[in-house]
Amino acid sequence: MDLGGWLREKGRIAHRADAMDAGFSVHRIRSAIRNREVERIRSSWISLPDAPADLRTAAASGGRLTCVTLARHRGWWVPPDTGPGAHVHLDPHAASPDDGVVAHWSQALSPAHPRSLVTSVPDALADVARCFTLDQAVAVWESAVRIEDISLESLREVRWPSTLARRCADHVRPGTDSSLETIVHVRLSPWGVRLRMQVRLAGHDVDFLIGTHLIMQIDGWGFHSSSADRTRDIAHDAELRLRGYTVLRFSYQQVMHRWPDVERILSGALSRGLHMAPRR
Repeated sequence: MDLGGWLREKGRIAHRADAMDAGFSVHRIRSAIRNREVERIRSSWISLPDAPADLRTAAASGGRLTCVTLARHRGWWVPPDTGPGAHVHLDPHAASPDDGVVAHWSQALSPAHPRSLVTSVPDALADVARCFTLDQAVAVWESAVRIEDISLESLREVRWPSTLARRCADHVRPGTDSSLETIVHVRLSPWGVRLRMQVRLAGHDVDFLIGTHLIMQIDGWGFHSSSADRTRDIAHDAELRLRGYTVLRFSYQQVMHRWPDVERILSGALSRGLHMAPRR
């Protein structure tokens, strides 16, 4: 196999030491660089021209992908409008990277393999906690817990380096499958009103039950889009109202981009006592 073929099998970018371990001589590697078969990045990495841009950025910066950039690689939920720059974890005394790189300088929580361009999951989560508001950070954490099959016990045993990370660890809940609902839960938790998620009422689960009688339903992006889904939701809402519940339904756009309006409506409902059982 030639060096280009080997690199394609390795994801189009690799450490030069790995190439040598695979049997490629220093002469062969230098010849491939000279003939522009592969590209050299700094002194340690070689890549094909079509290697993932964020991995090339990490190699050029002398760091490892972290935060939401690593989240995208691993399929975690990522907050909207995060910007184009690659997030790179750097040692505390590393040089400043090129423009366009979002640098996270900190001591690594987990020992990193010197030939890896991605940081550990705990380090990525710690960087997420520093980079985003609590609600969005917790949504990323819960997505990582679900996809990586991380137990909450092991998550909370990590010696998190910041108060922000420890707050994320405290907020993470098991079994969640909607990042949008996680964001709502974190935002409403400080209100001091009893708040429960996925409560079964009138034959179907409701997203949030506030107090005993105020229901908040969240229509996620691309969800409830079919006629059958919408018909089911309308019928369920009607049944809930017949049973004395108040149902408030909000869209993805309202939660993510018009939250003050959502808060105003919820506050008005609470001030009217709609979260309590109706008086007889």
